[in-house]
Amino acid sequence: MIGTLLFVVFVVLMVAGVPIAVALGAGGMLAMAIAAPDAPYWGLLAAPQNLHAGIAKYPLLALPMFVLVGSIFDRSGVAQRMVLFAQACVGRAPGMLPMVAILVAMVLGGISGSGPANAAAVGGVMIAAMARAGYPNPFSASVVGAAAATDILIPPSIAFVVYSVNVPGASVPALFAAGMVPGVLAGLALIVPAVWLSRRHGFGQHERELPRPAFWRSLAGASWGLAAPVLILGGMRAGWFTPTEAAVVAVVYGLFLGLVVHRSIGWRDLWSIFREASEISAVIMIVIALAGVFAYVVNTLGLADPVVAAVKGLGLGSTGTLMLLFVALTIVGMFLDGVSIFLIFLPLLYPLMLAFQWDPVWFGVLLTMNVALGQFTPPMAVNLMVACRLAGVRMEQTVPWVGWLLVSFAIAALAVLFVPELALWLPRNLGY
Repeated sequence: MIGTLLFVVFVVLMVAGVPIAVALGAGGMLAMAIAAPDAPYWGLLAAPQNLHAGIAKYPLLALPMFVLVGSIFDRSGVAQRMVLFAQACVGRAPGMLPMVAILVAMVLGGISGSGPANAAAVGGVMIAAMARAGYPNPFSASVVGAAAATDILIPPSIAFVVYSVNVPGASVPALFAAGMVPGVLAGLALIVPAVWLSRRHGFGQHERELPRPAFWRSLAGASWGLAAPVLILGGMRAGWFTPTEAAVVAVVYGLFLGLVVHRSIGWRDLWSIFREASEISAVIMIVIALAGVFAYVVNTLGLADPVVAAVKGLGLGSTGTLMLLFVALTIVGMFLDGVSIFLIFLPLLYPLMLAFQWDPVWFGVLLTMNVALGQFTPPMAVNLMVACRLAGVRMEQTVPWVGWLLVSFAIAALAVLFVPELALWLPRNLGY
């Protein structure tokens, strides 16, 4: 009864337009009060403790830093230089600019853990370039929005940080390593339909007319940005710093590039950069804190137990259950952002993971690929929203193009589902 009320209150508040953090906290606190009918105020005393416990976790220190990294690299001019270098590498032919957009987004994924920041950085450069080459804006927005989804798979990743603090046995370094191969696989999966659609519909007819950047000059310009993922990931692997410390190193390196090397950021710009990152981080942390109340109620009242029993009672087995979850979370991802999906459903999915003995690292990669899919699946599609705003198009205009990219990305996710070694091989060999 209490469990039903908890989810009904949450859903009703969400539909009414109440912010998701408030909906999570209100549903949880109401359930706490009802669970202790003789002393409802005593039941509510657990709320402040869980608010604090939800965010008082060392790995979460990395979250605002990675958000800040995204804001810094968005304005540092790194994306522009990487685009020129990628164009020098792949040449000029129909379908090459979409490939450049995806490759640059993948490289930026090794710097920032934020998909929307990636979409803004890549889209700010590539959408205009693709328009000059003869690509329609809805197609360009679809490619940029989908490409930015690889950001939360290729380490560092905000999604992996949030997952790790909620699932015992899944460390941040192991998740970062596990996301590398699936992230590259997802990027390659997006390139195939992007190039095929370009050539099938005759897009990019003016691409050959664009000047091809000089290879060595463009390499010199992009070298500082290309070194960032090596510094961040290589430093973690070498043991120079932890993932949390790596986020701080990335911030310092990004500021060095923007202020000293490229001089694309002035000291007066720092206020707006820090303010933007602080606002985004505050929203995420408030959601995490209030989700702690929600998770406490689910765990304390044992609300996950009947869900696990019901799913196991379907007789689908491990693979069938995973397929069911894949479909369900893809639908949920159409309406909720990635962090919210983790915080709402992990209290229910964690007991299910234990019941079927799924590897927590592999399961985390699968969930993150589901979340990435939702980032460019209308109508929510946070990455696609950013790309559409930059392209000046409505989201519904992208549907004929983004559908092909969604199918291709889903195939890559299913490959990880059926071949767990795609995710587990690298962390195992690195000793995580």
